[in-house]
Amino acid sequence: MKKIFTKVAVLLLMTLCGTPAMAQFNIGKAASGALKAGKAATLTDAQMAQYVKESIDWMDKNNKVCAANDPYTVRLNKLTQGLTEVEGIPLNFKVYDVIDVNAFACPDGSVRVFSSLMDIMTDDELLGVIGHELGHVALKHSKKAFRTALLTSALKDGIAASGSKAAALTDSQLGGLGEALLNSSFSQKQESDADDYGYDFLKKNGKNPWSIALSFEKLKSLEEQAGSDKSSKMQKMFSTHPDTAKRIKKMAERAKADGIARPENK
Repeated sequence: MKKIFTKVAVLLLMTLCGTPAMAQFNIGKAASGALKAGKAATLTDAQMAQYVKESIDWMDKNNKVCAANDPYTVRLNKLTQGLTEVEGIPLNFKVYDVIDVNAFACPDGSVRVFSSLMDIMTDDELLGVIGHELGHVALKHSKKAFRTALLTSALKDGIAASGSKAAALTDSQLGGLGEALLNSSFSQKQESDADDYGYDFLKKNGKNPWSIALSFEKLKSLEEQAGSDKSSKMQKMFSTHPDTAKRIKKMAERAKADGIARPENK
């Protein structure tokens, strides 16, 4: 049985508030967080890289990662064969066997896809989602957002690094960092730019770029099924991201302008 994605050390079951399959962070919190951060504001790229690795290692440890021979992993590896780097950043892919519908990418190139997202997406739609996530990495959105999450969560009390070495984080701090990463949002422009990156990513890899619009349509359907229940997980997912209908329209208009037909029966 699939489990809910674990974000905190005590296995507190949090709702996923990033756009389904779109990793989101709240850049707007940076100013107030930085004031609290004190010495943490001097965080270097090398120190941040250590925190990124520590964070993704923690999430891999605290969530069920599909084995190498699992059908989900086999499918993902087949889809991403040849995708080894983006803008010089090496990529690595894993599947979390959880019931949440999502995916995210870290600034170090770690991409995590949730099995329940794979259940509802075709191969090309899933690649569109992955392309969007890689856009956040390639365009440095993820790097800036991770730094913001550090300054406003794990390091908000001014926990200082020692020399070139990052200060060690406790399980609860790592859990808080995971929560901050997945509960925040990118700006509308950043999301739009990542959408365009995902569209171009599909074209570059010989796939129909309509697929990214179709993936959004499926996510919008989930949003509509959630209805007006503000306590539902899906409604919370869509509470802080750009209008899904507008994003679908933009991607569809790009495809039409490029003379690319919508796939039949879609």
